Amino acid sequence: MMDIMAMSTDRMTNSISVSLMSSRQMRVALVVPHIFMHREIMPSVIFSPGVLALTLADQLTKIGVQITLFSPGPVDTLAQNVNADLSLFEAELAGRGDTWTDLLKKHPFTFVTLARQVQAELISKAYQMANHDEFDAVHIYTNEEELGMVFAGLCQKPVVFTHHDPFNFLVRYKSIMPRYKHLNWLSISDAQRKTMPDDTNWLATIYHGIDEPELTPVAKPSDEYFAYLGRIIKPKGVHLAIEAVREYNKHSPKPMKLKIAGKYYGSKERDNYWSEMIEPQLDEFVEYVGFINDPLDKRDFLGNARALIVPSLFDEPFGLVTVESFACGTPVVALDSAALSEVIDNKKTGLVISKGEKPYDEQQIIGRLAGGLKDIGDISRSACRSGYEQKFTAEMMAARHKEIYQSLIR
Repeated sequence: MMDIMAMSTDRMTNSISVSLMSSRQMRVALVVPHIFMHREIMPSVIFSPGVLALTLADQLTKIGVQITLFSPGPVDTLAQNVNADLSLFEAELAGRGDTWTDLLKKHPFTFVTLARQVQAELISKAYQMANHDEFDAVHIYTNEEELGMVFAGLCQKPVVFTHHDPFNFLVRYKSIMPRYKHLNWLSISDAQRKTMPDDTNWLATIYHGIDEPELTPVAKPSDEYFAYLGRIIKPKGVHLAIEAVREYNKHSPKPMKLKIAGKYYGSKERDNYWSEMIEPQLDEFVEYVGFINDPLDKRDFLGNARALIVPSLFDEPFGLVTVESFACGTPVVALDSAALSEVIDNKKTGLVISKGEKPYDEQQIIGRLAGGLKDIGDISRSACRSGYEQKFTAEMMAARHKEIYQSLIR
């Protein structure tokens, strides 16, 4: 009899809890502890997970979710914002006379040690506040360190995780990540799931969405060049784009230029990719236009291109630049690197080109890419814009996250 009464009491308590939650806003901690969320660190570098986190926080706030965004330093957001104590970082900077960027480049071990302390503070603060019933759920949105996973069991509210790299991206990920396959995971593409065990507890795949109203199709695109936009590093295959355009021009009555936008890294002592494989190739048909971040500049660059080339040899877990291109009505020619085959609707919003098997034959890849550039004119610009509107808006991304939070809290 006592057991029956206890069960009835539990049901009543749960019912009251759900009823109370439905009568007020859902409260979610969105934790983005990565130190690159601090705007003073490498301000000219785009930290895509941070941009996405801010978009998600604002969109969720707009649709009635009470979001508290945890970040190392203050950020511009519609959500409430909780920050870490950066005094240890600031003392280190003052003692050395360095800037944030100098500390990262000159003293990486010190920088990483302090960054981990910031992450630990933000994650522990979010879990403690949740345990004091200030949140209904916690979402760890960047997950480079295992701190959030290790201590998730101490949080008395549901915790869900998003990871923005392939789960085998770093050597340590390969051993660490599978240990936490039982936690609540969101994937950013179905392809990303292939880098975790089959029995990982996936709740859903939620595609990225962008909130850049400036990214719209150009009324009369010049259609006189191909574009590359992104980091200029070897895994991104920029050299393949250059050679593919040169191969295309051999067989085209109207030669086309390749315009390259993005940031290159390192120096001859540390990274010779730019100085040896890209810079010497610059000529009348290969132009480096610099780093583009302003949305209107990005619209002009992407919107006037005949196509965006994404020649990545890296297993992309998503590929946000493809969505930006679709928003501008510009089709994409991309290698079939993991999620790119998923994000691009082949022959409708772009062309997906086979890399072949490892070890990759770059000459064959160049030939296939050149063939894709020849055929890309068959892709409708309006279809590209529709592809963005139907799958990759910020509103869709926020609505799907809200559904997941609700399912965890019930």
